[in-house]
Amino acid sequence: MFNIDHPDSAPDSDDRDGDVAMHRQGSFFGRRKGHKLRAHQADLIEHLLPHLSLRIDGPAPDSLTTLFDSAVELVRLEIGFGGGEHLLAEALAHPNTGFIGAEPYVNGMAKILARIEAENIGNIRLFAGDASELLAWVPAGSLARIDLIHPDPWPKRRHWKRRFVQDATVSAMARALAPHGEFRFVSDIDGYNAWTLAHLLRAPGFDWLAERADDWRKPWPNYTMTRYGRKAEREGRRANYLRFERL
Repeated sequence: MFNIDHPDSAPDSDDRDGDVAMHRQGSFFGRRKGHKLRAHQADLIEHLLPHLSLRIDGPAPDSLTTLFDSAVELVRLEIGFGGGEHLLAEALAHPNTGFIGAEPYVNGMAKILARIEAENIGNIRLFAGDASELLAWVPAGSLARIDLIHPDPWPKRRHWKRRFVQDATVSAMARALAPHGEFRFVSDIDGYNAWTLAHLLRAPGFDWLAERADDWRKPWPNYTMTRYGRKAEREGRRANYLRFERL
């Protein structure tokens, strides 16, 4: 199973042992001991999450647009949304687009559920599990865009197989994306940027959209900086912003 744990998903490193992860049915598995949720957070997990949660134990609908209560024209996926800053901003800015957020950690899920409830956001659906399984489930050509922002770089060589970007997942994204759809990747870790670029450049289904250095050194227009991204900037780490088009 590909692990989508990443800096935005988890709290600061001192607290990571307190994380809780969830599989797609919404129950918990004990990879890490969890912080106790506040009463309202626990209520949201129990009552709101089942309404918003995707189940992939049956066949996918012919169109992912039917998963949403309100009419949407296209659907995007964010893998590992962490605290949800980017996903929420995109959903609010694009009310006619449906968003699927994949995130296995209960703390991130509780945070985004609170914002969805407070702002009555109707164009987000959530998947508490392995994003590679979700990619295999969605119909071919059903996603307009996939975002992977500040994933865990798994810096030790023996752990590179745990990185989300692998030949198999790149192929799965190519199948899931519509023609001219995009895969967008952000990381402040040079080694993972080089790894991702190498995997996507050798993939027959993608074209790197950068034409000049600023195209990957600077965020794309209207990009919402995440909590981890702001921390990286404060600590002097500059992110790269990679965009790839599905051919």
